[in-house]
Amino acid sequence: MASIAMNSANNQYATNINSYGITQPEWLTSELCTGTTIIAVQCQGGVIIGADSRTSTGAYVANRFTDKLTHVTDQIYCCRSGSAADTQAVTDAVKHHLGIYRMQMEKEPTVHTAANVFRNICYEYRDQLLAGIIVAGWDKDNGGQVFRVPIGGSLIQQPLAMGGSGSTYIYGYADATYKENMTKEEALQFCANCISLAINRDGGSGGVIRLAAITESGVERHVLMGDQLPKFYEG
Repeated sequence: MASIAMNSANNQYATNINSYGITQPEWLTSELCTGTTIIAVQCQGGVIIGADSRTSTGAYVANRFTDKLTHVTDQIYCCRSGSAADTQAVTDAVKHHLGIYRMQMEKEPTVHTAANVFRNICYEYRDQLLAGIIVAGWDKDNGGQVFRVPIGGSLIQQPLAMGGSGSTYIYGYADATYKENMTKEEALQFCANCISLAINRDGGSGGVIRLAAITESGVERHVLMGDQLPKFYEG
């Protein structure tokens, strides 16, 4: 009689064998990751951020409606990609540090300050973290700003930033259609188009599209359900 371990070769989902010789499916042994498409773009009066909503463990979709647009302060948000646990832990640590900053300085932190705190943590623990983060928001000193903190802990300011596995599919579209100084409505449509294209090409991206416009007046959030996703191509 063939052993369970021998049968594992015929089971495409069984990738691990525990101490009892029982095969385990991939989704039980893989890290929870936000495969992800995230994007942020400067526009007139502020910034637009957006993301898909799929969280996966290997090939298994663990959550279809994750919110990857994470509140940092009232007018600063971050978009998370990589290990879900790592990005959540980093964001919680940043919010703690910014809370102390707010009490000591008696003022709201700027977007650049928040991005620097993300950078410091991601760089210090660069060998232990799998976290790619986009920090975006509005402050009274410099208006709308977008910063990217890729895996490794560098800090880059850009008018347009993208990340996650789905971003590799949309750089060409983004380069061809992006323009400076877009209106809020144009930037919202641009981000929705980019994420929709990534969802249809990338197996790690999916679910709904979450968007947020961050301006001097606050944060305006939008959700595009599956039947509302832009379809501007054939295929």
